[in-house]
Formats: sequence, structure tokens, C-alpha cells
Amino acid sequence: MAECACGVKGNIYVFSCSGAADVGLLSDRVARKMSKEGKGKMYCMAAVGAGIPEKIDPLKTALGSVTIDGCSSLCARKVLENAGFNPVSYNLEDFGFKKGKTEVDGDTISRAISAMGL
Repeated sequence: MAECACGVKGNIYVFSCSGAADVGLLSDRVARKMSKEGKGKMYCMAAVGAGIPEKIDPLKTALGSVTIDGCSSLCARKVLENAGFNPVSYNLEDFGFKKGKTEVDGDTISRAISAMGL
């Protein structure tokens, strides 16, 4: 059973921005590390955005969903909200990571996870 620092235990899906910017890459890497550590399961945001029913149905029975966005556009959060879900949302910009000025490496990934309390 996964347990997220967001307070949700169990079937937790994690969605990340994977935009072209450095903070999009950082969001993706943070989500992958969360998934690898058993803090949730990464899930395909594009499939949700495309409205594919067999990909959306599992979310209806999930105990929670988490989005990790790289900037204030909040694309991951908006995709889930547009599909009718209310995810726990994190924006890396709120933790001081700047678009176009963020080196993505192991240290930065660890700092982002720590800053988010994950």
C-alpha cells in the first residue's frame, strides 16, 4: 500500500508535467522517484487528457491523485480537473524552482521532494 505525504494511503496515482522546460523535466523525475519509492503509481496524463475511458475508469476508484507541475500554468492539475478529479497539487515554482534556471540532477530532485514534504 502506498502512502503519500499528502495524507492519502492506498491506491494513489501520480501525474506530472513533462513539459519542454527544465522544471517540466524536474516534475517528471520527481514523480518517477515517488513511484519507484512506492509513494504512488505514475499514470499517463495524456490518456486522461485524451478522454480514454479505460484509462480514466481506474481513477474513479483510486483513493487519491497527486499532480506535480513545474510552473504556474498548472497543466497537470488542469488536465485532471477537466476530467472531473480533484488532485492534491504541487507546483515546483512555489518551492523556488525557476523555469529556465533549474539544473535537473539527483540533488535537485532530492531537494524538490524534500521541499514538497514527499
